[in-house]
Amino acid sequence: MRRREFITFLGGAAAWPLAARAQQPERMRHIGVLLSTHEGDPARRAQLTAFVQRLAELGWADGHNARVDVRWTGGSIEAARKSAAEMVALASEAIITDTSYNVAAVQQVTRTVPIVFGGVIDPVGAGLVNSLVRPGGNTTGFTAFEYAIGAKWLELLKEVAPRITRAAVLRDAATAAGIGQFAAIQATAPFGIELSAVGLHDADGIEPAVAAFASDVNGGLVVTAASFGANHPDVIPTLAVRHKLPAVYPFRYFVNAGGLMSYGSDLASQFRSAAQYVDRILKGAKPADLPVQAPTKYELVINLRAAKAIGIDVPATLLARADEVIE
Repeated sequence: MRRREFITFLGGAAAWPLAARAQQPERMRHIGVLLSTHEGDPARRAQLTAFVQRLAELGWADGHNARVDVRWTGGSIEAARKSAAEMVALASEAIITDTSYNVAAVQQVTRTVPIVFGGVIDPVGAGLVNSLVRPGGNTTGFTAFEYAIGAKWLELLKEVAPRITRAAVLRDAATAAGIGQFAAIQATAPFGIELSAVGLHDADGIEPAVAAFASDVNGGLVVTAASFGANHPDVIPTLAVRHKLPAVYPFRYFVNAGGLMSYGSDLASQFRSAAQYVDRILKGAKPADLPVQAPTKYELVINLRAAKAIGIDVPATLLARADEVIE
């Protein structure tokens, strides 16, 4: 073989693996999503849609170069642990989840697979991260709100129903978030409003407690964030209407289910932000180096149909500040 032909042969041979590599499909990246409600829950489905859409915008298309495996726990800690183990076994390269108990369930299974949460309350107090600025370990994400929001809930309750002198705070005392939210509301409660607590565990326990509270006049409800409410968003609004109790809720899905008014963060936007963290992690970033972020925007949603059913007129000044009014 002459020298020129030999060089040409070598050049062609060197190009073969390059061409072969160019034709090979892009490596599939595995992403797990663990959600705390039932599959039919419209609020969580909206969050999932926001997450997948943002991933696609960032170049990670489900079924093309990314596979998104979704599990629903229905509020069950045992189901969360089982699903977390399944996701780790599937070699997920990042697991996205919500609620403190879901994060804790994943952490019990793995301390190496990156975890990104959305809508968690007080991740430091719950022991999920070391700090907001330097979370450490394999977990980071986005908080639902700061405890100081409790003062705003009381303020809105008093504004929508000025006659209020008593407020029942519905909270889950079995969780750090439930304890923290009630403590913050107690610390910021204005003079003239008497607070009492109602446990958020099951409908059979909530109904008689709310009925007993409603037997006296000038009462209202402040509903804190808890897994029971997320999985049963219609239970408390139904009781509030039945007993003519004005109520303020932490998220808009309560208002969609018939509640009077909500003030809280947009959870779907947090899942869009979670997708951005996943993008960075798949490109090599470590969760320990990604700070936990608080919401930058809160939304006020008012349901005039619920107001009519309860028998109150929402002040025009409050309606003017609402981000959305359901008529």
